[in-house]
Amino acid sequence: MAASVQDRDGAKTTLLSMYLVTPVRYVFADAGFAGMLVDWTQRVLRTVPHIVRKAPGQIGFAVIERRWVVERSLAWVTTHRRLARDYERQPATAEAMIRWAAISGMARRLARGSAATRQQRITLAHPAE
Repeated sequence: MAASVQDRDGAKTTLLSMYLVTPVRYVFADAGFAGMLVDWTQRVLRTVPHIVRKAPGQIGFAVIERRWVVERSLAWVTTHRRLARDYERQPATAEAMIRWAAISGMARRLARGSAATRQQRITLAHPAE
């Protein structure tokens, strides 16, 4: 998708291309995609997008429901060196690199054979004053 295309307009193209391969059951979007995109997905894709909004009166940072899934996925993909920056000239090449990174991550998790475990948090004791 070109940098000159707004996210709302690019979302239609992206959702439609995904839907042609596999019907999309759940679509989560932030408040910037509310409005005409909701009507379009109901009319064209016959699915209802779930608009994820921040809590009313929220001040400062708070984890927003379902947004962490997207953020985590993007973080996993960008751990691959070639995807840390946008070097690709062709969208198809960029898409192939993202697929490669996702497949690599899935294969690594499958090869591990057990659930991921979190590192234990280490707290250092402060010297007595």
